[in-house]
Amino acid sequence: MSKVFFITGAGRGLGVDIARQALENGHQVVATGRRPDTVLKALGGEHDNLLVAALDLTDPTTADAAVTAAVDRFGRIDVLVNNAANFYAGYFEVVSDQQMRQQIETNVFGPMNVTRAVLPVMRKQRAGHIMTISSLAGLVGQEFTAAYTTSKFAVEGWMEALHLDVAPFGIRTTTVEPGFFRTELLVEASTTWPELTVDDYAENTAAQIAGWKTMNGQQAGDPAKLAEVLLKITGQAEPPVRFVAGADAIASIEAHATELLAQVDASRALGMDLAHDDGPA
Repeated sequence: MSKVFFITGAGRGLGVDIARQALENGHQVVATGRRPDTVLKALGGEHDNLLVAALDLTDPTTADAAVTAAVDRFGRIDVLVNNAANFYAGYFEVVSDQQMRQQIETNVFGPMNVTRAVLPVMRKQRAGHIMTISSLAGLVGQEFTAAYTTSKFAVEGWMEALHLDVAPFGIRTTTVEPGFFRTELLVEASTTWPELTVDDYAENTAAQIAGWKTMNGQQAGDPAKLAEVLLKITGQAEPPVRFVAGADAIASIEAHATELLAQVDASRALGMDLAHDDGPA
């Protein structure tokens, strides 16, 4: 069955792969990005089932306009893919306050802005699927990713609560936690390095930046394969609330879950009996 996909960050990386494969499978696609010309070029030009729309995640008015254009063109929105994001790297003390706020503005408030614009359409339909691309870093903290990890942990919490909010209206949600994929997140256009310098971190910061730069394009995960799997998930009647993507992510999150359970068990003796004691009757 043909669906209408609304995809953010469709000008490069995973967003291009999802949009391209959706079109190849006969779906209608609303492909959005800050530079519509770049999006159109990435998807091979005009297509009967393609609408390219300008969208700046940090500007809710552009989200409203893109959603209006989508409904005017295709009549509905079946699947929202919150894909667009960026990466502010660095140890916490060398990431400036402004950089931290910009990271959260894009990676948290950005998908919230788009989802807020799309939800009235889906509620009216009493159907829809919101898929948000999170990260392994949304469940497992990593060195040199204080801002990015903060933003993705926030996305996880928001989506977990949103799932409960919208289920009564027939709207499903899926949070995707990929490991390292060749999605262009590490290209210069998507990555911002620390603004501040602290001597204690200087040597490790230089080493980390060099390491992350060499990783770009060498990640094990194939974004085209991930896009194919995500399309299959959008076709399921009951899609998973979470989908962990990639052998590296599965291994890391499984190990982290085991560690969390061990910490819960270690807390049991002191953490259980903390209810208010009214004293003897």
